[in-house]
Amino acid sequence: MKVELIAVTRYLRGDGTPEELLEHAGRICYRSEGRGDPGAFIQARVREGHESIIEHASASFEISGISRACSHQLVRHRLASYSQESQRYVEMSDPEWALPPDVLEDEEAMAVWEDFAGEVKAAYQALRELGTRKEDARFVLPNAAATRIIVSMNFRELLHFFRIRISRAAQWEIRDVGVRMLELVHPHAPSVFGDVRASLQEDYPEFFEGLD
Repeated sequence: MKVELIAVTRYLRGDGTPEELLEHAGRICYRSEGRGDPGAFIQARVREGHESIIEHASASFEISGISRACSHQLVRHRLASYSQESQRYVEMSDPEWALPPDVLEDEEAMAVWEDFAGEVKAAYQALRELGTRKEDARFVLPNAAATRIIVSMNFRELLHFFRIRISRAAQWEIRDVGVRMLELVHPHAPSVFGDVRASLQEDYPEFFEGLD
């Protein structure tokens, strides 16, 4: 799994930080003047529940090496934009796989998986050799097929995503994606993401350890 932050909103005044933009949006609501500390102002508004102002900034991530099962969970977050590698157009004769640790760490489970994966690969290749289009041959591919996807979310949706996906109730793969996304975007807007990051690290310190 690889998660990269590839874009963050840039404010075209001041130093260009997203926090300056969010402060400006908030100040419009109250007809107040900035005092040189956008972070404190934004943090106070978020804690009050005035989160509409943080919708004006967004971040884009490139995520690769996750399973189609994980991407199906990801795209359920509808206040976002996605561009995903297409199995209709990409040749999948030699697919990459994203497997759960429970399978990777169990020799017997891996033997079962390798037998199955070999059958999948052979079936896909046989269909293609028969002239079956990629968009139809892909029907034999399992949820473990690895994918790449670009994800863009505004900061308010990111907060929602982190709150529900970084928990023990979440599936391990999307939880790891969420942690990596949070760690990447937090330095760009600590006033927005600082509280949720501190709370999650306190509740689930193990989630933030050992991620490459």
